[in-house]
Amino acid sequence: MESNTQPNAQEPSRISEETKKGKKIKSDRFKWWQSLLLLVGTLVICLSAGYYISQKYLWNQNADEIEKQLAYYKAEVDQKPNDPQLRINLGFTYFIKGDTQNAIDQYQTAINLDKNSYDAYLNLSIAYDKENQTDKSLQMATKAARLSPNDYKAKLLLGRNYRKLKMYSKATNALQDALRLKPGNTDTLYEVGLVAEDQGDKKQAEQIFKETLSYDPTFKPAITELDRLKKNN
Repeated sequence: MESNTQPNAQEPSRISEETKKGKKIKSDRFKWWQSLLLLVGTLVICLSAGYYISQKYLWNQNADEIEKQLAYYKAEVDQKPNDPQLRINLGFTYFIKGDTQNAIDQYQTAINLDKNSYDAYLNLSIAYDKENQTDKSLQMATKAARLSPNDYKAKLLLGRNYRKLKMYSKATNALQDALRLKPGNTDTLYEVGLVAEDQGDKKQAEQIFKETLSYDPTFKPAITELDRLKKNN
């Protein structure tokens, strides 16, 4: 209750201003936390090229956390609908939720807003790959590689898509480029092993999967492939 005396009458105003400042600080902290979470997630998806996120790389988020993140970026996009990076962030949130089609829509919108957005092409390629739309994934990976020729992730995606299309020579060349740009990358080595296996060279594939595990003994896809090769021998 406000006091009738002049000195105390000013106190609620000061408290109110402090409360507003406190709310603003909390709001800023919320936005900072959400932005940091998305930044980490985007880094993760880029480092792993998106292939094994659900098995190993993606932090544990429950459904409520993802929904909060989704609501946050929807609100951000509503305020700034022409910001391509916000579209990418929203698309990535849809992606980790498992809503790949909405992720694709947001990445496509980001590209419409910025034709030179490497992140949008790369993430769109990953989303198409998850949906087994290999031709479209290859197209997006090709555009990403042209925009950033010294980034191994686009080369890795190219190699993966060429392998799935049984274009093994092109797959090998792209994966060699990826390894040159980032030696010892487990995702790339694993793809090289799959190329050898797809061509019937199981011994070579086994050696490559073992080399992959020498860099990361916990890399589950390589472990799974080695076990399968041993059972089939």
